[in-house]
Amino acid sequence: MLVRLEGKGLLNQRLFRGLRRAIVERRLAPASRLPSTRALAADLGVSRNVVLLAFAQLVAEGYADGRSGSGTFVATTLPDPHLQARAARGPSTTDGSNPRLSAYARRVVALAPLPAVGRPQRPGLVYDFRYGVPAVAEFPQQAWARLTQRRLRTMSVKTLRYGRALGWLPLREAIAEYVTRTRGVAATFEQVVIVNGSQQALDLVARLLVDPGDRVVVEEPSYLSARQVFLAAGADLVSVPVDEAGLDVSQLPRRGPVRLAYVTPSHQFPLGGVLPLARRLELLRWAERSGTFVLEDDYDSEFWYSGHPIEAIQGLDTAGRVIYVGTFSKVLFPSLRLGYLIVPPALVPPLAALKFLVDRHAPTFEQEVLASFMTEGHFERHVRRARARNAARRSAMLEALDEALGKRVEVSGANAGLHMVAWLRDIPAAQLDAVITCAADLGVGVYSVAPYYTDPPGAAGLLLGYAGLTEAEIREGIRLLAKAVGPRRRR
Repeated sequence: MLVRLEGKGLLNQRLFRGLRRAIVERRLAPASRLPSTRALAADLGVSRNVVLLAFAQLVAEGYADGRSGSGTFVATTLPDPHLQARAARGPSTTDGSNPRLSAYARRVVALAPLPAVGRPQRPGLVYDFRYGVPAVAEFPQQAWARLTQRRLRTMSVKTLRYGRALGWLPLREAIAEYVTRTRGVAATFEQVVIVNGSQQALDLVARLLVDPGDRVVVEEPSYLSARQVFLAAGADLVSVPVDEAGLDVSQLPRRGPVRLAYVTPSHQFPLGGVLPLARRLELLRWAERSGTFVLEDDYDSEFWYSGHPIEAIQGLDTAGRVIYVGTFSKVLFPSLRLGYLIVPPALVPPLAALKFLVDRHAPTFEQEVLASFMTEGHFERHVRRARARNAARRSAMLEALDEALGKRVEVSGANAGLHMVAWLRDIPAAQLDAVITCAADLGVGVYSVAPYYTDPPGAAGLLLGYAGLTEAEIREGIRLLAKAVGPRRRR
């Protein structure tokens, strides 16, 4: 413990004044336990008697409480009202209260807050239709626990040391094999970079490729966290509209350099369109002509419910223009914080250097467990079961919307992923917030699609996730949502 010995005089008086200041300024929190007298004496290089005398004075003056057999604790109430008011204000901020931030930090601070869907659940929501939340209760915890325990028993010293910036080799090999076989990605393990979730992947790519003023294409509407990463990097965003089939490639910029194009082709976020093969090929031709890198975010491609998934754009790329992003948050559990990038060979060395500079490497132990989870077949078994469950929940959602709202609602983006968009045909966009508030009062959490647009739509759209709810919960939640929407009205 670091304590400043204040003033002049005897050591115990100087120590008492230093501890009292720390208590008054709340650097030592109320009811917190002070170090033992032996430990503090050793830290400060003084005799134990000095510390005993200082503690005794703290207790005598009401700044601390001595509990026999338990130690000495900071008092919950300070002895003087003036000191209590001072403690409530906290440490003085006279100096440094208005620090000069970097241009990057100023851009980050100026960004609009993210939608509530990424924040803790509001109290009282029984049926929460937030998007992108997997059914973590159905994750095979016992299999994961067995692999974790086995790894702990056989863990080598290498696991405890610093790892490689690119990630643990067996996991990189497992990912390369999986995405090549299931997504048509053309990659070897040398191109795989393990990251702390897809959000870090987006940030690393922005740091790697984007300078302030560079143009970056984003979909309109688009994933807000990606948009904010590029804005924080100082990019000049070019919004390209989407339709029911995803990005409208005919609207891509034809003049001037574009550094990066961010797309979600397998399940456009948030509207859900699946980019057809012809558009994927045209996007690649445009990227090659314009010298643009394409950042393909394949955030929930494991979940598709009709037809066959189209191979990833990365697998069609012959010019080395596509950077592929994958994540385990939607299919396993979000707190794992592991994702991956698959990058053209020329970008591997600079990306490894950047990853090393940012945080050296992702946690090695978790990578080892995940690699075993994949190579022993648990991952794909879980994906198959989750896909079947989500397909049933998707059907329950569509049926419930049809029964409760009928032709008053139009659904888009339901063929893949973990969410869909419900457009309320007879609710003006200006009244959607009132519907959301009324639904919350009934215990139902629903979320507007408007924040994902730079120019909010004239229609009232709700982004409805269904993976984290049972079929019965979905039906009851939609029934209550219909009550919040109210009777049919003229627009």
